[in-house]
Amino acid sequence: MKHVLVTGADGFIGSHLVEHLIAKGYKVRALTCYNSFNYWGWLEGLSHLPNLEIISGDVRDPFLCDEITKEIEIIFHLAALIGIPYSYKAPQSYIETNVNGTLNICQAALKNKVKRVMHTSTSEVYGTALYVPIDEKHPLQPQSPYSASKIGSDSIAMSFFHSFELPLSIARPFNTFGPRQSARAVIPTMISQLASGRKKIQLGDVTTTRDFNYVLDTCRAMLAIAISDQTIGQVINIGTGVEHSILDIYHQIIKIMKIENVEIERDSIRIRPPGSEVQRLLCNNDLLKKFTGFQSEFTFGKGLEETIHWFLDPNNLKKYKNDQYHV
Repeated sequence: MKHVLVTGADGFIGSHLVEHLIAKGYKVRALTCYNSFNYWGWLEGLSHLPNLEIISGDVRDPFLCDEITKEIEIIFHLAALIGIPYSYKAPQSYIETNVNGTLNICQAALKNKVKRVMHTSTSEVYGTALYVPIDEKHPLQPQSPYSASKIGSDSIAMSFFHSFELPLSIARPFNTFGPRQSARAVIPTMISQLASGRKKIQLGDVTTTRDFNYVLDTCRAMLAIAISDQTIGQVINIGTGVEHSILDIYHQIIKIMKIENVEIERDSIRIRPPGSEVQRLLCNNDLLKKFTGFQSEFTFGKGLEETIHWFLDPNNLKKYKNDQYHV
């Protein structure tokens, strides 16, 4: 039984990854962000799982990172600040967590001779597509403090491969969606507003397009990258090769939910600054298929149905403040 570490395990993708790894027979040490409530985020409902050790802390602490990486074979590094709107308000916190946190994990992994490190990037580092589909050689464009911090953290991670031969891979997911996702993301905000009975749905720019990947496929791809020798020293896109506009997704959601007579209301607070908006993202996933043989198990439609079903559970919906917009 391999002993693995997942940082950012209390978050949306992290909690699903923990479940997936345990189902595959791994022993998981899960790092959640420390708080005085001893609250484990989305791991609160998963603490009963076997072979799961939950630790609270902060990747900004190098001493903690050294301690939690001992006797670990694979690190899945997901811990990061990810909200783009909040990065406009608190850019320094993104550097401290995303860049310095990655540095601490890499240094600890090197010191403790961790066999594999999978660092998590984001398609936001590409900015608005200069060509499609976007492959891993596409120029990086820091169109928000968040994307700049992830470009920095990716560079720190890759420098440890080149400088110290740390066996590291970078997984670069395009837009992931599914149960437990933050309400600031576009699919959850649409579903939660509609499920609450609102007749005017507040959205930002509905013309942008994204390549959406269902969360369980993202987790499967992350594991495939982490256990493939061919991905060492590589950046690997995770996506479907299909793009959807926000407006198209809205129409698919109201069709599945069987809702009529609903209007879209443009909410200025949800609009990014003109030079910061990423208009189009479409993934080239050839390297992922080449190195791992990965194939998606969920179509976008199937993933959307699973997500809507989860949000329509009153116990889940009540966790979301759909009458407020949080950056």
